[in-house]
Amino acid sequence: MTSRLLIFADCFSLILLGITVYLTRATPRRVLGALIGGFAVTTLMAGVDALARERGWWSYPTLNTPRALFLMYVAAALWYGAGVALIGWRLTRRFGWRGLVGLVVVAAILGPARDYAWAAATGVIVFAPGVVPALMDAACWAGGIALVQGVMRLAAGPARSDRLRQRTAQAQGRSE
Repeated sequence: MTSRLLIFADCFSLILLGITVYLTRATPRRVLGALIGGFAVTTLMAGVDALARERGWWSYPTLNTPRALFLMYVAAALWYGAGVALIGWRLTRRFGWRGLVGLVVVAAILGPARDYAWAAATGVIVFAPGVVPALMDAACWAGGIALVQGVMRLAAGPARSDRLRQRTAQAQGRSE
């Protein structure tokens, strides 16, 4: 995996985050809370990756360190951390705790499916055989999504406390 490819992934993740900020109509405080949560959880996941390599659950064979490259974690923090956190915020705002639980369950299913597909297609990550690595990966996805929501709530307040930022002058009550 080249630095150029990882820089592209970081830029693409930043674009996805920008689109998500726009579509969710997140306030600057909510975006800051999502970024804090995204980088906090991604930092924790770097430690989980080191533990997974030590335990033999998964590894990044192209790397000489127990953790993936820093640039890969930046992409993860921007999209899987902050971007998905904003989507979770809107789901929680709309559906309450059921929205958050639904997001966590979906992440626990689709996250490992994505990881295993990526592993098969690229070989960047290699999973050990058996059910334990898959269950640990699912737990990381579920726990990471739940944790980023908690950190964002601490940093920016409960989901239902936000006033949504209005996009148009008419929506703000101004007439043209």
